[in-house]
Amino acid sequence: MMNSTFNASNSSCVVMNPSAGHLLMSIYIIAFVLGLLFSLVTIGPIIQQICRKNILGIYLLSLSVSDLLYILTMPLWIYYLNNNHKWTLGQGLCSMAGFFYYSNQYISIFILCCISIDRCLAITFPLRVQAFRRQRYAWIISGLVYVSVMALHCLVLYLDKLEDPLDDNDQSCYETFPMTERIAMFNLIRVGVGFFVPLVILTICYCLISNKVQQSTGVDMQGKRKVRLLSIGVIGIFSFCFAPYHILLMIRSIIFFSVGEQQSCFFEQAMYIPFTCSLGLSSLNSMVDPVLYVLASNGVREDMRLFCWKNKQRQMTGSPLVGSKWKTRVINLS
Repeated sequence: MMNSTFNASNSSCVVMNPSAGHLLMSIYIIAFVLGLLFSLVTIGPIIQQICRKNILGIYLLSLSVSDLLYILTMPLWIYYLNNNHKWTLGQGLCSMAGFFYYSNQYISIFILCCISIDRCLAITFPLRVQAFRRQRYAWIISGLVYVSVMALHCLVLYLDKLEDPLDDNDQSCYETFPMTERIAMFNLIRVGVGFFVPLVILTICYCLISNKVQQSTGVDMQGKRKVRLLSIGVIGIFSFCFAPYHILLMIRSIIFFSVGEQQSCFFEQAMYIPFTCSLGLSSLNSMVDPVLYVLASNGVREDMRLFCWKNKQRQMTGSPLVGSKWKTRVINLS
């Protein structure tokens, strides 16, 4: 995998800054606590929407499952950073933690694209696409995203012989410097396919949604403002969480091809702290996903209020609620 000049350890190429590790650990702790809390709080209303034949609920559940899988590996990364980048938990856990990190990142990106495309088609071509907007299709699409992303990462691990991601000397987990030619090429491909293409799709979809809603006479000013702010929020948060990581990853890969493996160590050292910070930002998507698409929805937000109100009534009366307060409603996806 690596040139023999640098085979001794990562420290011969990049000296890991402890302050960067502490910053990243702090971000992981915040993302773990809030991400787990938000996911658990919103999972009930999401399932409620699926029971009501809501297609958006299926995509939200797909996001939540992916986020939870990654969130549950965060304590491993926190332990690793607190242990001064020394992984003592074994090869299997290191491989699993890395696998779920990268899988979650791109599952989240492509599920966000699916949600954006679905919303765009539902608003701009409501009659033409009605026959194709079915729950079973949403399940199939979500399943294909999971299978494709995970299969691709398994293939990459196999081709690059990363059965043992641990460095033999310093026991760092997935922090091998410098990168190899194959990994650099793969990085450029996944930046293009996994970030820039989805960003273009998101931008086009929400521009179409915004234009359609603004032209509509059946939507009041408050509704139009909500759609516009949601569109800006989706693209803004997408860029905030994923753009820094992918842009720096692209720059690192281009520099590697430009100056070669040995000379790239100087650049890797200079980019270590910024790239570490970008890793922290990318992990925040597990905290942002439920807030962005669940709390922004009137239907799901009302469900959460009903859940809280129902529990409060049970505590006051000691009996379950029945009746008209818990009637079924149809959520408006636009």
